[in-house]
Amino acid sequence: MNDQINYQNNPLHGLGLQDMLTQLVDHYGFEILDAYLNINCFKTRPTIESSVKFLKKTEWAREKLEVFYLYTYKSLPRPSSEQFALPPRDRLVPDDHKPGEPKVCSFEDAEQQRIKREEKAEAHRQNGGNRKPSGNGGASRSFNASRDRNNNSRDDRKPAPSKNDSSQISSDSSDPWAKWKK
Repeated sequence: MNDQINYQNNPLHGLGLQDMLTQLVDHYGFEILDAYLNINCFKTRPTIESSVKFLKKTEWAREKLEVFYLYTYKSLPRPSSEQFALPPRDRLVPDDHKPGEPKVCSFEDAEQQRIKREEKAEAHRQNGGNRKPSGNGGASRSFNASRDRNNNSRDDRKPAPSKNDSSQISSDSSDPWAKWKK
């Protein structure tokens, strides 16, 4: 199965986690890794051994470190959307993409990236968890927001029953939890 696919051009091919982490720590240090990746094993009493132990158990953190290794330390161009969906070790790197010199990393750049990620996360939360806005230029978002405002301002809704008022609570068969609400 893997005989047909050539992973030889991927810098992660044959590279152990400890070797990769040692290269990164020797070049950048734990402080820069913590600033860029925000993984606690680089912040609290970091050692190569403890970080490797954590990264072996935690797939998301290991993949985050591998992405940092490929695209920051090895300076490879960003992958296509199909390759981006794959874990970093399974990505195919075209033959014409050769690893370059490590990028210069600074605490200021890490802070700018953190702010950008927070803004993106806030926009994601405000968008209702949708990854991409609709193709109509965000019109559905503004429509939903105005609909929500209209629904919140309606006076024709029934008030919520108080805890002491059991006359408004019905034991309707459509609500299986009605008897527990009393």
